[in-house]
Amino acid sequence: MEQGLLFVISGPSGAGKGTVCERILEELEIQLSISMTTRKPRQGEVHGVSYYFVSHEEFQERVKAGGFLEYAQVYDNFYGTPKPMVMEQLSKGQDVLLEIDTQGALNVKAAYPEAVAIFLLPPSLAELRRRLTGRGTETPEAVERRLGETRREIACMTKYDYCVINDDLEEAVERVVSIIKAEHSRVSRGTQHWIKRYEEEL
Repeated sequence: MEQGLLFVISGPSGAGKGTVCERILEELEIQLSISMTTRKPRQGEVHGVSYYFVSHEEFQERVKAGGFLEYAQVYDNFYGTPKPMVMEQLSKGQDVLLEIDTQGALNVKAAYPEAVAIFLLPPSLAELRRRLTGRGTETPEAVERRLGETRREIACMTKYDYCVINDDLEEAVERVVSIIKAEHSRVSRGTQHWIKRYEEEL
């Protein structure tokens, strides 16, 4: 069975990662990776759907056992990508999609170099400022802070495999779908699988 591929999408806040990922899940047979966290569930959140909610003790035990592709502490809580769950899906030939921040994406690439990292960009910083301001949830100071973070994140872009500019949603989704499909045709990934297939017919 051909191994599934892990696709990591990250980029600045306001780049549209969540919306693009939702569309990818609608268009392709791909499994969304669910993160694990120590924070308490919010209203409407479901264990195993929104997050895997665990205690601090269980999270730390998993850290010691090497059970995360990446993890980070955000204020008083921890968030991580459970390695066994992702690897199980990949071993079944199932592609997995992971939406994560830049630091997490680079940690995933370090832990699992076969992952395909896609950096999603807004068309410009001016447009990003407009999107962040339009949310109505950010103070002017918070918007400027996020723009500063964006500049630092963009500096990491050379460590990614692909960059997609989300100027037009339909086009951005189409480009990501094309990347996912093309990766399955990469010779370096499938050579042994294809050779074995044809040898069986000889």
